[in-house]
Amino acid sequence: MPPVSSCDCPHLDCVGEITKEELIQKSHGQCQDCKVGGPNLWACLENGCPYVGCGESHADHSTVHSQDTRHNLTVNLTTLRVWCYACGKEVFLERKLGPHSPHSNSKPLPLPQNVGLTGLKNIGNTCYMNAALQALSNCPPLTQFFVECGGLVRTDKKPALCKSYQKLVSDLWHKNRPSYVVPTNLFQGIKAINPMFRGYAQQDSQEFLRCLMDQLHEELKEQLPEPCDQSHSITMDDSPEEDNHSQSDNDFQSCESCGSSERAENEVQGGNALIDDTNEAEMLIPEQDEIQANREWQKEKNMINDLYRSGTNGITGGSTGVDIDKDVDTTTETTPIISSQGAIKVQGRASVTTFSPPKNKRQKKYRSIISDVFDGTIVSSVQCLTCDRVSVTLENFQDISLPIPGKEDLAKLHSSTHQTSLVKAGSCGEAYAPQGWIAFVMEYIKRCLLSVFLKGKRMGDNMYSCEKCKKLRNGVKFCKMQSLPEILCIHLKRFRHELMFSTKISTHVSFPLEGLDLQPFLAKDSSAQTTSYDLLSVICHHGTASNGHYIAYCRNDVNNLWYEFDDQSVTEVSEACVQNAEAYVLFYKKSNEDAVKERRRVSGLFNMMEPSLLQFYVSRQWLNKFKTFAEPGPISNDDFLCLHGGVPPNKATFIDDLVVMLPQNVWDHLYSRYGGGPAVNHLYVCHTCQTEIEKLEKRRKQELDMFVRLNKAFQEEESPVVIYCISMQWFREWEGFVKGKDNDPPGPIDNSKITVNKNGHLTLKQGADSGQISEETWNFLHSIYGGGPLLTVRPNISHQEVESSQSEEKIEVETRSV
Repeated sequence: MPPVSSCDCPHLDCVGEITKEELIQKSHGQCQDCKVGGPNLWACLENGCPYVGCGESHADHSTVHSQDTRHNLTVNLTTLRVWCYACGKEVFLERKLGPHSPHSNSKPLPLPQNVGLTGLKNIGNTCYMNAALQALSNCPPLTQFFVECGGLVRTDKKPALCKSYQKLVSDLWHKNRPSYVVPTNLFQGIKAINPMFRGYAQQDSQEFLRCLMDQLHEELKEQLPEPCDQSHSITMDDSPEEDNHSQSDNDFQSCESCGSSERAENEVQGGNALIDDTNEAEMLIPEQDEIQANREWQKEKNMINDLYRSGTNGITGGSTGVDIDKDVDTTTETTPIISSQGAIKVQGRASVTTFSPPKNKRQKKYRSIISDVFDGTIVSSVQCLTCDRVSVTLENFQDISLPIPGKEDLAKLHSSTHQTSLVKAGSCGEAYAPQGWIAFVMEYIKRCLLSVFLKGKRMGDNMYSCEKCKKLRNGVKFCKMQSLPEILCIHLKRFRHELMFSTKISTHVSFPLEGLDLQPFLAKDSSAQTTSYDLLSVICHHGTASNGHYIAYCRNDVNNLWYEFDDQSVTEVSEACVQNAEAYVLFYKKSNEDAVKERRRVSGLFNMMEPSLLQFYVSRQWLNKFKTFAEPGPISNDDFLCLHGGVPPNKATFIDDLVVMLPQNVWDHLYSRYGGGPAVNHLYVCHTCQTEIEKLEKRRKQELDMFVRLNKAFQEEESPVVIYCISMQWFREWEGFVKGKDNDPPGPIDNSKITVNKNGHLTLKQGADSGQISEETWNFLHSIYGGGPLLTVRPNISHQEVESSQSEEKIEVETRSV
């Protein structure tokens, strides 16, 4: 609804002069009739009338006052929105307030088209949720996506939390909003996902944030058109890779996007990364003993890494040009893969079908609005103090957790110069050894907390496995930021949870409202251009670990003023009030004046638009980035195009939600500045994709029908001579593919997780997650997908055992080379 000018309401002439300070003072009062306090008090704007009354959530004495006195205009003292009873609509002040006020420093009442000032009702100890939701709601890139790109919020995953969140954001930012919103649907969805939030106990606001953002990413994620190998953007001096795991409960928190989605895929596939660049015509198969030895070594390394990551590590990075040996990715493991050249003819009992041999299943890369807004990457390195080898990994993070030193920790902080000096000359930490530490409580985050977080620190008891020494070694861990998120989320570790009790660190932490500069913490080859951040919102906790209350302070993006969100109460506050807050989670947004100027320039191009027959389509998601991001990046039209340049058939029905039409002069300007693309002036449904979809559906049906027939025959067979074992983990992936839940077929059959090496022979692991199929079924699946190793179990039951009704069978396990 466009703003209504004063000429649309003839009753504005009755408004007297009043200052914002006077209205704020009235907001702390009571209804003059029933003595109820705020929020939702209304002040009469009639010239000379001092009346303050309650709203419709109580007895609605403000309306009664208007009816009795014929005073038509009233202002909500919480939201500063103006309502005209005579016109029956909201009106907007273009003048009044301030010129004749005796308070020369008073600011005039802002135009009350401000939105986003709606409270959230506490529905049973849910202040932790309300504060987190208000903090997220005041992150413009995220909120504008849900408001302006609502057609993109689609999911078939339960509980469809993204749709509940979209409805909540729409209610919070609606121009005709109520004084507060009840977030029941979203709360029910969170409880369905995580049992932690069931019941009415007080929970941790940061844990709620992590759960919500992970689920939003999971429901909204889309597969990237082609894998992005970020390791190529890192120089050998700073960043040989060790693994792709993000730290889970340590200093970095990551949503399941990009690297963390890759991690999730590894978990689905049992931790095996299949080789992508192998030659299908000729493949080498490792000896089984060597494979098993590698597996045992891999298991030991993963255990060590998990123990190492569970500790508290301070980090930063830096290299002085030493040669660094590149480590092997410890999250991957070579899997024996069998493949043939050309098509394979597969013969089953009932029919003959021809399929092409599969390629290795690539690890998928995903993105969503959550990863676009909150994901950054950090180059983390560990230097062995024995051999100087530096192992480096690229880690995604969604938020950064910073420790708050207690009194007993300050001495350790001051003595860290001695620890850092233990790093040998020429190492990655040489440039940081002389700096020492500054007293924690005397500096802002940008000068101390981040430095504490990013400086080199000895790992102590958390020893790690050095690839060069082949032993557990002590080391020093460093890191630097490779790419910066659009919104930086900082979590201050105020709570310490022990086995029987929890404690809270109430130390005051100073933090800047503007100009948090991360330039000193960038890796030397980082491509980040904008490094300055301004504060958006702060989640605060008052009280003790066992009995406290959460609120949020947020800067409204419309009027640039700060507000306190305390459940359903919303009150304007000063910057000093925000800076004195007991901060728990902070949200910072990139600050870039050039981006603001560019948006104004493009707006001007629309106004200068000349008649043109040529229009270009641009991604609605990217256009939202352009409007809200400091660095929107190249134009990315791939989210509504297929690899062949057309519209994918599954997106054709809602293509209008995915694109926006731009005149040629605007497109030319955006393309010349940001690049990307491709340029699109005509939309059509891709025939090639449609044909591929039909072929895929035919293949799925053939595979599933054949499996059902073979399995039925196997079930009817009275005494099979031999039973074949198959990994249920792989089988579930195949089942997801043939039932249409996964678009990509599984990789080769991987039975490595259900086998164990005994005396040089592979046998079925006790308690393994395995299933039993017939020889014909194994041959059918193996001829399509390859893989192995082959495991069979052969029933060998004597007549005496059958007659005595013994339930146990003697199983002879044999292995064959594949």
